[in-house]
Amino acid sequence: MRSDKIKKGVERAPHRSLLKALGLSDDDLSKPFIGIANSYNNIIPGHLHLNEIAESVKYGIVEAGATPFEFSTIGVCDGLAMGHEGMRYSLPSRELIADSVEVMVQAHSLDGLVMISNCDKITPGMLMACARLDIPSIMVTGGAMKSGLFKGKKVGVSDVFEGMGRVFADKMTNEELGLLEDVACPGCGSCNGMFTANTMACLTEALGMSLPYCATALARSAAKTRIAKNSGKKIVELVDKNLIPSKILTKDSFENAIAVDMALGGSTNSVLHLSAIAKEAGLSLSLSLFDKISRKVPHLCSMVPSGPYDIEQLHNAGGIPALLQELSSLLSLDVLSVSGLSMKENIKQAKVCDSDVIHSLDNPVHSSGGIAILSGNLAPKGAVVKTVAVSKNMLIHKGPARVFDSEQASVLAMKNHEIKVGDVIVIRYEGPKGGPGMPEMLVPTATITGMGLSESVALITDGRFSGATRGPCIGHIKC
Repeated sequence: MRSDKIKKGVERAPHRSLLKALGLSDDDLSKPFIGIANSYNNIIPGHLHLNEIAESVKYGIVEAGATPFEFSTIGVCDGLAMGHEGMRYSLPSRELIADSVEVMVQAHSLDGLVMISNCDKITPGMLMACARLDIPSIMVTGGAMKSGLFKGKKVGVSDVFEGMGRVFADKMTNEELGLLEDVACPGCGSCNGMFTANTMACLTEALGMSLPYCATALARSAAKTRIAKNSGKKIVELVDKNLIPSKILTKDSFENAIAVDMALGGSTNSVLHLSAIAKEAGLSLSLSLFDKISRKVPHLCSMVPSGPYDIEQLHNAGGIPALLQELSSLLSLDVLSVSGLSMKENIKQAKVCDSDVIHSLDNPVHSSGGIAILSGNLAPKGAVVKTVAVSKNMLIHKGPARVFDSEQASVLAMKNHEIKVGDVIVIRYEGPKGGPGMPEMLVPTATITGMGLSESVALITDGRFSGATRGPCIGHIKC
């Protein structure tokens, strides 16, 4: 065992003494040491319950005959960081999370690792650490919150962001916005739609790095508790078998995940995150690969924010296993997963329980995938658009460019009613060059939608978007 480095032999007596200061017995020291990287904090709604999940994971680890050690990582709430200087810290936090997990595992010679995550940068950061460390590892994503209810309609945080635009356009009063914000987020968990957090949870499961149904089981649910406990048991098995991430995170696994992303119509941020995880695994994912898979895999799930269905409904419809089953003819299902089984074995009992939520290949929502890679004179090295969120009326658009050198300047122009029907908003210097941190820009995109301009105004930028963005918004432009 790796942990023998800190607990075996006469020369490790001081180390054992320190470990015994934790209340551990000689019997505890003889077992595998399992790290639990827990991103719990009480400022991110998606993380508020993660200590409860950690307790279930510990229970499973102990029951399976190993010794758990819990440590923490940082996390940024993209919703709270949105629209101000704080968003410049979100994407860089991904690397800090990966680095902090690596430091803890390597410094303490842990044998295996359970990572408890939720939200936008934490899940990919932990997956990057998995790939980099290449010790037996399993992810437990924290799960989504329920949708809120406002005037008989399901709502979430994206509706509140769009509500700002409605207020600017005199389509909603401040009082109505206040009522909406009170009910939009009814409890803990990641936000209710196929935003970046839930996209990455679904892709984690599709990669084979979390147990079946983990991605869509709601935050505080018996299903999530069972999955957490089983993940604690499973990591001990993975250590015994030495089933390491490099045996799971293969090129075929990444192509499966991209296919699932296209079928879900997920966040454009997945292009950034999957590429970063693959790099840690010694692989390369080109933009052309995303485009190729998008042309092959149809869009099957019309999810919030561009469709009517939330994560709870996706779970009840059969979750990611059912979606994988529907896509099986387009996937490589002999790949391994953290269950210890192949993906084909994982999903053999799965079935679609609601064909309105998970469409069949014969009856897709759209004939091509949810994300497209664009190129041309404006983006010679490529750009990304969430095609399923674009109205047919805006597939071709021509209009005057309204150029802004920051996100804030564009929002101020919208607030002052300076943006007119037919305009093309150009936001520069918010990408890798010029925009430290490459901030997400949900405020301008949501404002366009809230003001009722998503059928007549386009936006292009070198920056990136929140998973909650919808409308004719082209981002990640590489010059």
